[in-house]
Amino acid sequence: MLAEAGYPNGFDAGEFTPYPPYTSMGEAIVNYLTAVGIKTRMRTMERAAFLSAWRDKKLKGIFVGATGSAGNASTRIEAFATTKGINTYGVLPDVEGVFQRQLQEMDRKKREEMLHQIQRLLADRVVFAPIWENGFIRAYGPRVEEAGLSLIQAFPYSGPLEDVRLRKP
Repeated sequence: MLAEAGYPNGFDAGEFTPYPPYTSMGEAIVNYLTAVGIKTRMRTMERAAFLSAWRDKKLKGIFVGATGSAGNASTRIEAFATTKGINTYGVLPDVEGVFQRQLQEMDRKKREEMLHQIQRLLADRVVFAPIWENGFIRAYGPRVEEAGLSLIQAFPYSGPLEDVRLRKP
């Protein structure tokens, strides 16, 4: 695929910074990238320094970002793909436009479709590359009707929280 894209000998992607403390995962990713012709140099950082550099937009090359923040699709998209997002490195104008419109939309189904549209735009433009997924052990008890597990793809927690429901006694 790299040859088809004009890089028959691969290319140098610069630094690769894994999310601390997942250094061994970072080593595996660097090896996978190298195997397909993408050269990187791993840079490890202490967690506070990494989070500060991410917030200040100082991470260059490739980095693994992770978050366990709660919320729904709208709040999670806002953090990573809008002009107000604390973790945003750049914005696609059409994503920003749909995002702003969905904030004003009162119809739940229309808003849901707008959020799906944003997710499709981000996936189609390969803004993020999903390269790992946590394998969390999760459980819920008999009082829970809808735990919210797996409602958000690749989200290891129960969410969105407003969709978690208890059984009626």
